[in-house]
Amino acid sequence: MKKLLSVLLATMMVVSLVACGQSSGPAATSNAGAQKETFDLALVTDLGTIDDKSFNQGAWEGLVKYANEKGISHKYYQPQEAGTNAYFETIELAIEGGAKLVVCPGYLFEEPVYMAQQQYPDIHFVLLDGEPHNADYSDYKTGANTMPILYQEDQAGFLAGYAAVKDGNTKLGFLGGMAVPAVIRFGLGYVQGIDAAAKELGVQCDVKYNYTGQFAATPEAQALAASWYNTGTEVVFGCGGAVGNSAMSAAEGKNQQEGSFVAKVIGVDVDQYSESDTVITSAMKMLSNSVYDAITMYYNGSFPGGKTTTFNVNNDGVGAAMDHAKFNTFTKADYDVLYADLKGGKYNIKNDVTESDPSKADLGLTNTTVTFIQ
Repeated sequence: MKKLLSVLLATMMVVSLVACGQSSGPAATSNAGAQKETFDLALVTDLGTIDDKSFNQGAWEGLVKYANEKGISHKYYQPQEAGTNAYFETIELAIEGGAKLVVCPGYLFEEPVYMAQQQYPDIHFVLLDGEPHNADYSDYKTGANTMPILYQEDQAGFLAGYAAVKDGNTKLGFLGGMAVPAVIRFGLGYVQGIDAAAKELGVQCDVKYNYTGQFAATPEAQALAASWYNTGTEVVFGCGGAVGNSAMSAAEGKNQQEGSFVAKVIGVDVDQYSESDTVITSAMKMLSNSVYDAITMYYNGSFPGGKTTTFNVNNDGVGAAMDHAKFNTFTKADYDVLYADLKGGKYNIKNDVTESDPSKADLGLTNTTVTFIQ
């Protein structure tokens, strides 16, 4: 009897231990034969999040749209710190997680992708708003497994500037971040769009123009924008990271002071309507569209690796936000005509970034005066 009791107790202990192992969460995944979960598509964010209303969010929305339509596994990975090594290590983490294609949003990934494309030739990379290069910029190299994407920011700026003037504004401003090529192109297109609309309306426009030298929201940038609004500027294009938030804060203060909607802002990169009630439109890079198209090309065997692809109005790669626009008279129908005209070549936009000061650039302005502020 004692022997039988001992056997029963031993059996109960084994059953108890097995039951505990099955309910232990992650430990249960280490059972023999279990496979690690993998994800075919990956996005590596910068330090921002996938709901940052900027590059991360726009890129993620395009990836998710394709993945959901086709039933493809997908995941995003977020670095814990800034820097080339941290971004490269996060790319490696995505690859270890099974990614066959990795989307990297922003120029901060230029060097990490340069490194990754060589170390992982069987993995494909989509690099938004940049081209792969080494640490000292002495070597630009795009592997056959990499698709860098650039945007014609001048066209997006043109659309926003044109719409603002057609809506009745004649005193405008451009508050840029650093004078990098993308920001310069936005600004050059902006003033040309202003001038094109001014010619058609037979009015004169004035534009105050400045680069803050950084992509942060600062008291100095807000004070400058506030001084513009206080001297009659109606619309400021906040172009470059959080610089736009400085313009928004200044506009909000002016509107509160006046008790009316007299100070307005144009957002950048994505539709920034939710950032502030002062945003009337945004000059956009259609990040979601370009990521979706890039993934489509990868899966249908036409991935254009080894060269830079430019997105513009011809492939719906740039635009001005109309879904939440706050125009008085400029309509979606007006915008559609403008967009078609730009596609058709009616407007010739000059975008030479060797001259960052539009008052000195040969833009052929006739109805617009640009005051460049150092």
